Amino acid sequence: MSELHTPRQKISALIITYNEMGYIEKCIDSVSFADEIIVVDSFSTDGTYEYLQKRDKVNVIQNPFENFTAQKSFALRQASNDWILFLDADEVVNTKLQEEIVETVNNPKACEAYWFYRKFMFQNTKLNFSGWQTDKNHRLFRKSKARFTDKKIVHETLEVDGNSCILKEKLTHFCYKNYEDYKGKMLHYGRLKAKEAFYKEKHFNYLFMIVKPFWKFFNHYILRLGFLDGKKGIIICYLNALGVLERYRELKRLEKKNQLTYYLVMP
Repeated sequence: MSELHTPRQKISALIITYNEMGYIEKCIDSVSFADEIIVVDSFSTDGTYEYLQKRDKVNVIQNPFENFTAQKSFALRQASNDWILFLDADEVVNTKLQEEIVETVNNPKACEAYWFYRKFMFQNTKLNFSGWQTDKNHRLFRKSKARFTDKKIVHETLEVDGNSCILKEKLTHFCYKNYEDYKGKMLHYGRLKAKEAFYKEKHFNYLFMIVKPFWKFFNHYILRLGFLDGKKGIIICYLNALGVLERYRELKRLEKKNQLTYYLVMP
């Protein structure tokens, strides 16, 4: 058996899911080298949970979704190994990256956490620009040296007690399956960002609702060269801007709901 399949340091691969059929199959295949695979599912309705139950080596647990940080923190508590490889369901670890991960965790001089740069895929075509050129995320880390901060409920942030390094190989991110799927994700993220802002007592602003989405599109499509991605760039940049617009729409709704509740409970 090759060293790739028998790492000296054991790795727990963690994934959270909700309605991820079409993505999760490739993701699970790409982390089969890990010593355990734990998937926390938010009660999917598209067959994701049933599919995962049939996969060898996969321990799937259903847990109600509160927000991304809470769900990932719950998944982290289920892991039995110190080294954690935490992926989104639409991410894939290629063979070279698998080898780099195994080599890294077995290096006595390893850092406590590692950033991954990502290669974005629009369906099966690479997305070269549109604001994603410098995107990177913590995906590999020691459980004993890191935790997800509760200051953010979307685009969760890992707090690391120690050094963070960067792996050479890129993680493949299949960000775009189809228009409705990506639109749904952007609207969902926008609403969660609104809740995050509301909890921090940030207030709705009409000017921001107009300017921020426009800036998002202009920044990603013009300044970050989204136009070089052709039609793909227009679609991605528009839907990213739509997510920002939804954030302010939802923040407005939350403030109105809060005001109504306040007046109803007033003596």
